[in-house]
Amino acid sequence: MTDKQELEKLKKDLDSLKTEIKEKDEIIQNKDQEIQDLGDKAEEYHSQLLRLHADFENYKKRSEKDLKEFIKYANEELIVKIIDVYEDLERALKADDSQDIKEGVVMIHKKLKDTLKNEGLCEIETSGEPFDPYKHEALMVEDNEDYEDGTIIEELAKGYSLDSKVIKYSKVKVCKKK
Repeated sequence: MTDKQELEKLKKDLDSLKTEIKEKDEIIQNKDQEIQDLGDKAEEYHSQLLRLHADFENYKKRSEKDLKEFIKYANEELIVKIIDVYEDLERALKADDSQDIKEGVVMIHKKLKDTLKNEGLCEIETSGEPFDPYKHEALMVEDNEDYEDGTIIEELAKGYSLDSKVIKYSKVKVCKKK
């Protein structure tokens, strides 16, 4: 091969290498653009995540504030109803005649009982009922021939339920056979 042919071959190889370098540069530029686009997308997702996190924190704070507010004023309706009973009691205490005081207290007791009943308060039945540890608290036991084993003999203190939930257990004396 002559120098001229060799030079021609080297030029072709050089042109081929230049073309290959140009193609590789284009691939690198495309990959750089893809990386840039993915970086931008990741940054956008990160910003969205930060906003969502801030929104969630604000929601939690607002919910906690609303809950505290709700709890603070949850009994307002009941208290308003009891205020009438309280005022009736004040008027009864101002009465001079003991009979008027007694009638006033009886009236107030009935009014308070009705108010609490309307709010869902119920007395737990005990007299002659079988002992139920979910409603009653046995303070005493006694062997009594007039009652069956496990039956309540006497109510020592009333118990109450609010709707279906026991809020104060009845304190009772229960028959326990020897």
